[in-house]
This record gives sequence, C-alpha cells and structure tokens, in this order.
Amino acid sequence: MNAKVKPDVDVIIFGGTGDLALRKLLPALFLLQKYQLIANVRRIIGLGRKDVDTTSYIHTVKERLLQFVDAKEWDEQQWLQFSARLEYHQLEAAKLEQFAQLKQLIDTAPAQEKVFYLATSPSLYGQICQQLQRAELVDERSRVVLEKPLGHNLETCQAINEQVSCVFPEKNTFRIDHYLGKETVQNLLALRFGNVLFHPLWNSHYVDNIQITVAESIGVEGRGSYYAKFGALRDMVQNHLLQVLCLVAMEPPANLSADAIRNEKVKVLNSLQPMNANTARTNTVRGQYTSGAIDGQPVAGFLDEAEYKDSSNTETFVAICAEINNWRWAGVPFYLRTGKRLSKRYSEIVVEFKKHAFSLFGNNDNQPANKLLIRIQPEQTITLHLLNKKPGLSGPLTLQNVELDLTNDTHIAIRSHDAYERLLLDVINSDQTLFMRRDEVESAWHWTDSILTQWEQSGQKPKTYIAGTMGPTKASALTERSGRSWHE
Repeated sequence: MNAKVKPDVDVIIFGGTGDLALRKLLPALFLLQKYQLIANVRRIIGLGRKDVDTTSYIHTVKERLLQFVDAKEWDEQQWLQFSARLEYHQLEAAKLEQFAQLKQLIDTAPAQEKVFYLATSPSLYGQICQQLQRAELVDERSRVVLEKPLGHNLETCQAINEQVSCVFPEKNTFRIDHYLGKETVQNLLALRFGNVLFHPLWNSHYVDNIQITVAESIGVEGRGSYYAKFGALRDMVQNHLLQVLCLVAMEPPANLSADAIRNEKVKVLNSLQPMNANTARTNTVRGQYTSGAIDGQPVAGFLDEAEYKDSSNTETFVAICAEINNWRWAGVPFYLRTGKRLSKRYSEIVVEFKKHAFSLFGNNDNQPANKLLIRIQPEQTITLHLLNKKPGLSGPLTLQNVELDLTNDTHIAIRSHDAYERLLLDVINSDQTLFMRRDEVESAWHWTDSILTQWEQSGQKPKTYIAGTMGPTKASALTERSGRSWHE
C-alpha cells in the first residue's frame, strides 16, 4: 500500500442517539468533512436502543447540527455529502444477535479499518467489547474509544481496563479526555519546551504556586442522576484537572511520541502526595450549591435538581491543595478548583512566580507578583503579567502591572477547531499522543481514591455555597492561610 494513501475507515458510534454523539461527535465529524480532513471515512454508523430507521436518524442529526454548528459554518452541499455517509442500526449491548446483524451491515462494504466509539455508560464498555469480539467484528486494525469517567474508582477502572484489554490491545485503545484536544492545553508543550525564557524558571526556585481552575456557571443540566453518583472530584478532577496538571508539571519528554509524553505524565501522577486524614481535612474543600442567581436569573439548588437518594453527600465543588514530591516541585502548592453554578464560566492555569527577596521600589508586599495566565476557555489566550514603571514626571519611581499578550495573533485568520475535531481526527489517523494510557488513568484514580477514602472515613460533608458565587468561603482559606489568594 502506498504510505501516502490513508486507509478507509468506518466510524461506529455506540450511543449514537445520545447527547454526546448529537451535540459533540457528529458536529465535529461534519466540520472535519467540510475542511476535507476525513476523506478516508466511508461510513458513520450510529447505534442506539431507539427503534428508528436511517431516514429518521438523518433527520434528527440535521436538526442537532443546525443547533450546535455555528451558522457561519453550515453548508448545505456539505450536509448532503455528510448525510450520505450516515447510517443507523438499532442495537442493545445484551443482544448478541443484533451485533451479528451489525456485522452483516458492515460486511456489505467493509472498510480497511474500524473505529468503535463508546459514547455510552462506562459500565457497558466491557460487555460491548466482548460482544464485538463474539460477533467477529474486531481485528488487528480495529480501534476503540472510551469516554471518561473510566470507572467509579481505581478498582472499577481496573476491571473495565481488563475487560477491554481482552479484546483490544493497548495500542488500539483510545481513552479520550476532550481537555487534551484544546489548543491552549496543547500549547503548553510549545510554551514550556520551545522557549528558553520559561524553561529555566519552571521549578520551585522561581515558582511560588500554580492554580488550575475549571469553573462552570451551569448546573447539572439534566444529568442529576449521573452527577449525584459521581460528584465533582470523580467527574472533573480525576481526569480534566489532573491531565492539565501533568502537562504543567511534567519533565521534558525524550521526544514528542505518544509514549514519551505519557511516560512523563505518569511520573507526575505517581509523585502526587496521597491524602491522609490530616491533609484531606486541611487541604481539600467539598461544596454543594444552593439556590441563587446566575447572570441576574434565579436558579435552583443542587438538591432540587438531583435525582438520587444520596444527593446530599455529593460535592458540586471541590478545591484541593496538592503537593508533588519531586526535585522540581517540592514545596510548591498546586491549587485545583472546579465547580458548578459558579459566578462565571472559565478555565485557566495561573503560574505565579516568586517575588524578589529585596525590592528597590518601596514596599515589595504591595507589588503584584509576575504571573503567567493561560486561559483555556471561553477564550484561548496566554498573558504574561509583568511590572513596569508607572508613567509620570514627579514623585518616586513606582511600578505598575502590565500585561504582555502572548496569544497567537493569527487566530483571527485561522479557524479554531473544537477539541473533539482534533481528537476524532487523531483517532481516525491512529495517533495516540493526546490520549491516556492505561497506567496513566489508573495512577490518577490511585491519588483520587486517597481523597475519597478520607472523605468517607471522616464523614467530611460538602459545605454549602450560594449559586453565583465562587464556592464555599473555606475555599478562600485554602490559599489565604499561606498568604496567597485565588486569581480572580
């Protein structure tokens, strides 16, 4: 085969009628087609429990694309080409005969490679993979994509990984975290390892603290039953925030291959100090929102939205002071914070540098520290906060904070692709660089479980916070007791 010719691929989406598929996956595939990036994808087959035909499914997909694809991106001609690739097949994970029917459908015009995207509950991953194997739908060129959260704790994560690995080898298993597809998150590698300006300063000698915030203004949005069982720690920290932390804290990889990068990320996770009874009490904060207001509009409290009997013990907010025990980061606090129904939606990384031990310019305590602010969403920007002379002809020389914008100034001319576009393209091209390896996911669960265990043993309950604020007041104390503060 000519190395320049990409093999044909069929994309098969389990949960094809679900919210993830209709809101994220299919719009991303449509846009990839529009920009001529997936010419080798022959068919996109949606699978679900609903008893509908392909024509009805295509109609539903178009309605959702019109809702979730920017109007400026819509192209009716591209839609006609895209819809020609779409098919639908009713399938339930427990029914082997329906997998046999799926095989017949695929074998009518088989592609050289198959991508099975499991946009379902993680509890079904093992069963689906086993059924695919029994129906002889898997070969050495088949790939599987697993959505987070992978399990409920380390034990269940390991069980799922074992079941999946009996069917798909590690090189064909793609554990997806959409945060790793965001342009600014990927740019961390270029920023850290491509600039001599930052690399020598990226350690405990010069960095005072690092903050990672993922704030959401929405509530559970119809996911009350799911969310009440998982909570913010499992839903956000175990994956999104720890993945970002790894990219911020890891050592330079030997090269940019998938395994070289993931090797360094695993080392960071294994260096995280597990929580004990004392540190879980002092270094973690659980919160749960009550009724309040977002953008001037009243919103209900979490207990009014949740659909699970143990909802009162579910955290919708978590703040953590984490420690990394290695030569580079010893003594540097990593503050992690995420929550729902907060005052605004944004995700950012703040690297706060240490101040000079001595200042020529008066009271050093009143001078703001240098900071590198990496905004992930809603906008994607990188800003360096520096000190400069305050303009004027009289009085002593004083300093003021100025912002140096390091954002790529070509972003106006170059369209910013959605994270799922990037990651789906990588799956189709079999590139694992931005996906998590088994030991990486399990190491993240090992540390997260240390917090969950201490919360359970101590009976640490969520502190309430009013919707529209930035979480419980105790979260501010997490930084303030060491003379620091959250970047707002």
